[in-house]
Amino acid sequence: MAGFEVAVYNAEVRACVADQRRHRDLNDEWADIHYIEIEADSVEQARDKAQRRYPDRRGYVIEAITEIKEY
Repeated sequence: MAGFEVAVYNAEVRACVADQRRHRDLNDEWADIHYIEIEADSVEQARDKAQRRYPDRRGYVIEAITEIKEY
């Protein structure tokens, strides 16, 4: 297994923050990119795991996935 860093934010929260509103479930921090570490065998598997945890149907956007070389 390798380690991957996933950059994810929530587009719904970004829209709320831009309109000076609050998201009903998430705090304003989700307007910013969060960096999450995921163990996986490949970038594709890391993306699959990230999408299950942060589904796009709930507004999450995976901006980038980078392999952690020193994992």
